[in-house]
Amino acid sequence: MGYYALRVTAGQEKIIADLLRNRVSKLKLNIYSILVLDGFKGYIIVEAPDETDARRLAFQVPNVKGVLPGGIDAEDIKKMIEAKPQIYSIAKGDIVEVVNGPFKGDRARVVKIDLEKEEATIELLEVTVPIPITTKLSWLKIHQKAE
Repeated sequence: MGYYALRVTAGQEKIIADLLRNRVSKLKLNIYSILVLDGFKGYIIVEAPDETDARRLAFQVPNVKGVLPGGIDAEDIKKMIEAKPQIYSIAKGDIVEVVNGPFKGDRARVVKIDLEKEEATIELLEVTVPIPITTKLSWLKIHQKAE
């Protein structure tokens, strides 16, 4: 038993997974699971007894480009599945520099932080009328900590 990666058209992973699921039940193929990962575009992982069964599943299915030779380690899949929470040191009141997006290079004050969504609401400092802007935390770099 092993894990095998099917190369598919990017953006069509969930649709193709449904097609494959129907094909497994219709043809009574020996496939244990079908896995679609959000961060793994253009690939679907199937759990099968051997590569031949994975190839039989993918044979003549629209938008399936093929099966990658060799299997995938279970530890590699576990790493892809595990959510790794980012640790941000940005706090409310900090002065930050925007390092990405349309306001790149501007300085702003952090008004609110949503760690669950990994977003921050900021107000630009060098503008006449401060407007709250919601941006990704990864787009911000601390310039000065709040006292």
